[in-house]
Amino acid sequence: MATRTARTRPMIVKFRVRKGDTVIVVAGREKGKVGKVLHVNPQAGRVTVEKLNMIKRHTKPSQKMRQGGIVEREAPLHVSNVMLYAQTLKKPSRVSIKTLEDGRRVRVLQKSPDDVLDKV
Repeated sequence: MATRTARTRPMIVKFRVRKGDTVIVVAGREKGKVGKVLHVNPQAGRVTVEKLNMIKRHTKPSQKMRQGGIVEREAPLHVSNVMLYAQTLKKPSRVSIKTLEDGRRVRVLQKSPDDVLDKV
């Protein structure tokens, strides 16, 4: 009798980090550096931060890039290695969800609850 194997689907996790947020790296080679989030990939659990985790990519000439060569670009970091950055306190902070009087749910920093991260 044949056994069934479970299908593995990529787990999509909701992040509290979004594109445009300012984050600080809390682990790894870039620890302590601050940057802006350029791209969030929930399927892979990774975020790309501006001018952090730079890698060199050897590229061939193509229609898109006429000149080949060595190109430096940002590589994604795992979301567990970054935390949102409270610019007023200059510290990393966790995020919580707060419901406003008009019923909207917004993200706020736990270390400075007055800072609303979402556009009002």
